[in-house]
This record gives sequence, C-alpha cells and structure tokens, in this order.
Amino acid sequence: MSPDELNKLMADCAKDAVVTAADEFDIVLDHSPASVALVDDILLSFVDKYHDLALEDEAVFTICNIFGAYVGEILKAQLDGEWIYDQSNPKAPAVFLQVGENTYALAGICYERLVNDSQISVFAYYEQALGNHLRSH
Repeated sequence: MSPDELNKLMADCAKDAVVTAADEFDIVLDHSPASVALVDDILLSFVDKYHDLALEDEAVFTICNIFGAYVGEILKAQLDGEWIYDQSNPKAPAVFLQVGENTYALAGICYERLVNDSQISVFAYYEQALGNHLRSH
C-alpha cells in the first residue's frame, strides 16, 4: 500500500467515524481537538446500544479502525505525523501514526477502551501523544 493510498484510506475511515457518530448517537465530530474527548463516550455507547453485538470481531475491527483513524487524523494535522502500514505480522497488519521517533496505535487504544477496560481513555492517550511531541520540541 502506497503512502498516498494509506492517507486516503485513513481520511476515508475518519469520515466514516463522523458519519457513524452522527447516525448512531447524534454526536457531531467536527475534527477539532476537543472532539477527541467525545470518542471515549462514543465507544462505550456502542456497548450500551448493541451489547455483545458491538464486541463481535468484525464490529470491533470497524469501530476501532474508524475512530482510531479519526483521532489519528487530528493528531497527524497537529503534529505533522504520518501513517505507517506495518506488515511485520502478515496475519495482523496494523496502522500506526508516526510522529518523529514515536508511533501511536490509535485503533489499539480504541480497542482497549471498547473491549478490555472502560477506564482507559482515548483522550488521555491523545493528550499524552501531544505532550510527548510538544515537550521534545
């Protein structure tokens, strides 16, 4: 996958997140840094609304990827990051946002909140990423 294809894919996924948030929960995601905080609520709302259906593999994959892309696109713009397609595990290719020497697994942090621990915060992860970069410059 070329960098241009990956950028288009992630931008399209972020758009899907905006549409999904509006359609499912009447929540407006406006691509602002403040809107990242809404992603935490949206992820838990999927479980409230769909219960176990939200935790089926295909649903989890889609939800985590689109909302991870949404948060990543905001970070990417703020920190001049780039999407990296990691195929080191051919059975589970992953996409990370790279900023300088740091990489961020945004779909992964969405997964942690959705599936494993509702106390984990996507917004806190986002703020940590921002802080990492702002401290180092």
